[in-house]
Formats: sequence, C-alpha cells, structure tokens
Amino acid sequence: MAGLNLGDLAIESPAFEHHKRIPDDHTCEGTDTSPELRWSSVPDGTRELVLICHDPDAPLTHGFTHWVLYGIPPAATGLAAGEASYTSGRNDFGSEGYGGPAPPPGHGTHHYYFHLYALDAEMGLAPGLTRGEVLVRIDDHIIEQARVVGTYSR
Repeated sequence: MAGLNLGDLAIESPAFEHHKRIPDDHTCEGTDTSPELRWSSVPDGTRELVLICHDPDAPLTHGFTHWVLYGIPPAATGLAAGEASYTSGRNDFGSEGYGGPAPPPGHGTHHYYFHLYALDAEMGLAPGLTRGEVLVRIDDHIIEQARVVGTYSR
C-alpha cells in the first residue's frame, strides 16, 4: 500500500460547492450529465491524471462507483460538463462513462467523492476497467491526489 499522497493538487466544480448538493441536472433526475470540474497545481512529474467518482454511502459492501475516467493528460485543467474525451472505465451501472447520483429514495444524503489522481507514469489502461481494477494498477504511481465532494438525496 502506498503512503499518503497529499500536496497542492486541487479540484473543484463550478456546479456545486464542496460538501453541498449536486444540481439535479447532473443526476438521474435531470439530464444525467457529468458536472464541470476544474483542477490546479498538478505536480511536476505528472504523466497522467485519473478521475473517479464514488459514493461510499450506497447500501452495498463497497459503495457505488459512478464514473471512472483515465488517460487524462497532465496539461488538462478540467472537464466541461458532459465531457468524456478520455478513456472511460466501467461504472457500477454496468456501462462506460458517467452515471449521475441515483440514491435510493428516502436513504438519506449520499456523498459523491470526485477523486483526482496525478500519476508518475502513462498507464495505457484499456477501456472498461472498474474502479477497483484501476486503483490496483495506479496505486504505486500516485504522486498526489485531491477530491471534491458533492451531496445528493431523493
């Protein structure tokens, strides 16, 4: 297991404030498009970025993964709303790409962690990998990581 990978890397979304509600447009109750994301302070030596959106509050053993995106070049500074220009992994809906928040009605507030990982290598990962498969492959290559958290309930 790698150590802590904290630094100056930062991620945010103009669509929602950290620990605040994700707008319906980015959920199952809207157009289900990914929110705009912006990041800064990508560390020197970064060769690839990886983005994972995960809900640990889902009533499943390992939570629920909503988005796995990799092969993002280090010069990128964010993603536009609905953008899927890079390699998509498989979410827990069973498809590639973004699947927005869809917690069970009445299950309370869920937290959606948008994790950004800066890697020291170009991984060349095949499309369609799951969150777990990606995390195992990148663990020894993480320089820094950052996250922004949105919430949602129905």
